[in-house]
Amino acid sequence: MNKLNKTLLCENIDRIAKYDFSRNKVFGSAYFVYQEGCLALEKCYGKVSLGSDTPVTNTTLFRLASMTKPITAAAALILIDRGLLSLDDKVDKFLPSFKDVSVTDGSGNSFPPNNLPTVRNLLTHSAGIASNCDKLTDMTAKDMETVDNSIAYYINKGLDFEPGTAQMYSGTGAFDVLVKIIETVTGTDFLSFLKKEIFEPLEMYDTTFTPTAEQKSRIIEMHQRVDGENAIFKMHDGYIFEDFPCTHFLGGAGLVSTLHDYRNFAEMLLYKGKTENTKLFKEETFQLLCTPQISKDIMQGNERWGLGVRVITEPDYLYLPVGTFGWSGAYGTHFWIDPVNRIFAIFMKNSQVDGGAGNESARNFEKAVYSSF
Repeated sequence: MNKLNKTLLCENIDRIAKYDFSRNKVFGSAYFVYQEGCLALEKCYGKVSLGSDTPVTNTTLFRLASMTKPITAAAALILIDRGLLSLDDKVDKFLPSFKDVSVTDGSGNSFPPNNLPTVRNLLTHSAGIASNCDKLTDMTAKDMETVDNSIAYYINKGLDFEPGTAQMYSGTGAFDVLVKIIETVTGTDFLSFLKKEIFEPLEMYDTTFTPTAEQKSRIIEMHQRVDGENAIFKMHDGYIFEDFPCTHFLGGAGLVSTLHDYRNFAEMLLYKGKTENTKLFKEETFQLLCTPQISKDIMQGNERWGLGVRVITEPDYLYLPVGTFGWSGAYGTHFWIDPVNRIFAIFMKNSQVDGGAGNESARNFEKAVYSSF
């Protein structure tokens, strides 16, 4: 295990934060780095809005976007751990409406799939559900209103490919199907399940799809850049992610959280499903999450999908060692767990500029940490 130099780490983080501010990429951001039982760094920069006097803190709320996916994956693992769900369960076991779903290719040709998608396919972007963005262009507000409405829309549009034969990122669709399965198995709504099984045990009291008025007052404004200058992108009230209302509990996006809360979640992952005070699932169940679940034939390169996270699989990936896992969000959030060096690290920003997997801010964060040994 390589040991972080905290002084050097602080200097490196200060430098990359200043870089983002100098290029008008944020007006507020937050960083957290932890190694083997010790806080290595926690720093917040800037303000929650353009021209605001309110500083970003570890209780500022950020829109997680796709950093919701690992939380949904953890929810599925809890049910797998209890024997209520299996990665190899087919979707129609819980949702009979999928029995007659077709594969609809780019030319509009439809044919029945050889196999229906499984829970594993949902978690690894290999189900073919809502991966082809061209199919989503006529999705209406009514289609986005609830999980049930969205699933009906996805079934009507058909699968994008034969499940298990390819991987193609599903921003919301596959994880919506997983949410409905979790609700069917547990007999409760998804947010209530998350609160009882994850948020309360991990003391993630500010993580939710439906922020209160007080929590809304702590959500950072969405950053935008217009003509090279900082601006605010005004989010519609009652919406956390894109055009989906916050009453639609998206498994793939939609949660808000704080640096403090997500730190508790990441610590649980570093310690393989448990913390000092609680245990969400057995270690062997946890290992499913961070083990590549699809073959190199389907996903070439130096990273592959675990369950709701990407896993570094080759040593030619810059900075992060093999076995590191985590994910990012469309608005710039980013985190990873490094079992080799016993590190977890979290970056929070909300911006329409430089977001998603591979964004420059996130890559600079990875470099800053791994240049601090």
